[in-house]
Amino acid sequence: MMLLKNAKNVESLIKAVDKCKYDVYLRSTDGREEFNLKSVISRYVAIGELCKDHGDEFEVFCSSPEDEGHLMQFFRELHEDEEEQERKSA
Repeated sequence: MMLLKNAKNVESLIKAVDKCKYDVYLRSTDGREEFNLKSVISRYVAIGELCKDHGDEFEVFCSSPEDEGHLMQFFRELHEDEEEQERKSA
């Protein structure tokens, strides 16, 4: 599970998804809603609905292990950016 805390994170996630070859899904933590982020229409509906209904908690998963590397890089960079911001504000 990952947390998307602002619009910059969402934009970065979409860029990472665009690099993936196969389907990537965004799912609410309760599992009731699931959207394919490879579909442009679905990604806008997904982000809008999940942000409105579920705050900033999402599960992101790939249909292919081949694409996991793209998203793992996104998560590493996001984590590093957040740690750097915390150090600067301390």
